[in-house]
Amino acid sequence: MAAWADGSWMAQDGLKLHYRDYAGPAFRPTILCLPGLTRNARDFAGLAGRLVGEWRVICIDLRGRGESAYAKDPMSYVPPVYLQDVQALLDSLALDRFVLFGTSLGGLLTMFLAGLNQGRLKGALLNDIGPVIDPAGLTRIRGYVGKGGSFPTWLHAARALRDTHHAAFPDYKLDDWLAMAKRQCRITPAGRIVFDYDMKIAEPFRVPGNESVADPWPALDGLKDVPVLLVRGALSDILSADTAAEMGRRLPAMEEVVVPRIGHAPTLDEPECVAGIDRLLRRV
Repeated sequence: MAAWADGSWMAQDGLKLHYRDYAGPAFRPTILCLPGLTRNARDFAGLAGRLVGEWRVICIDLRGRGESAYAKDPMSYVPPVYLQDVQALLDSLALDRFVLFGTSLGGLLTMFLAGLNQGRLKGALLNDIGPVIDPAGLTRIRGYVGKGGSFPTWLHAARALRDTHHAAFPDYKLDDWLAMAKRQCRITPAGRIVFDYDMKIAEPFRVPGNESVADPWPALDGLKDVPVLLVRGALSDILSADTAAEMGRRLPAMEEVVVPRIGHAPTLDEPECVAGIDRLLRRV
C-alpha cells in the first residue's frame, strides 16, 4: 500500500496537475514540497516517508513533469506561471497554515510565494538556492536540460546520470545513481527509460533571465518573520558561500546547513539535512 494518496488540481489555463499527499495531523501546518527544474514529486519520497503520520506532506509535480500534464505552449514553462499554479493549489486546498520546502527552482518559487502568503506561511526550507545563481551552474544546467535520450535498462540510465553529475556527487556508488535514475526517469510503454519531464521545458529556460521571476532579493524579505533553513551543498555551483552569507545577514533567524562532498542539489536525506529539518520543524 502506498504511503500517499494521489491528488490533482487545475491550473488557470486548464492544465491538470498532480501531487502526492502524505497524510498527517491537521493541527500542524502542511509541508508543501516544490521540486527543481527537471525533477518531480519523487524527489521528496525519502523526506515524506520519514515524516508521514507526523506531518501532512504534499509533493507536487510542476507542469510538464511527472504525472502532471504537459503544456501546449512551452513558453508557459516559466516561474511566473509556476507561481500561479502553486498558488492555485494552496487556494484550492484552503491551506491556512503551511511550510514550504523548495529545491533549486522550487526554492526560488518559495521566496516569491512567501510575499503572497504572509500569515499563512509558517516556515521554509531553501535547498541549494538563493537570490543569486552562479553563472557556472546555470551554464551547466542549460547544457543538459531538454537533451532527451532513452535507455534500455536502469543501469544505462544510472550511468548516464553519473556521466552528467559526477562532479556534484563524487562519492556516489552505483546504488546511489540507480536511486537517482528511478527518481528522475520513467519507463515508456515501449519499455524504454526516459527522463520524466517534457523536453520543451528547456525552450524558455535557455533564454537568459527566464530562470527567475524578478529580483529575488526583495522577495527574500518575505521570509524574515518565519523560521528558515538554508541547505547548501559544499560543492554547489549554484549557491555560493558569499550568497549564503548575505542571506544569513538579511535573515538573522535563518539556519544554514552545509552538506559536505555534495553539489547541486542535496537530496535532503543526508544526515546533516535530516537533523536540520528536525530542528526547523521544532521551530515551526
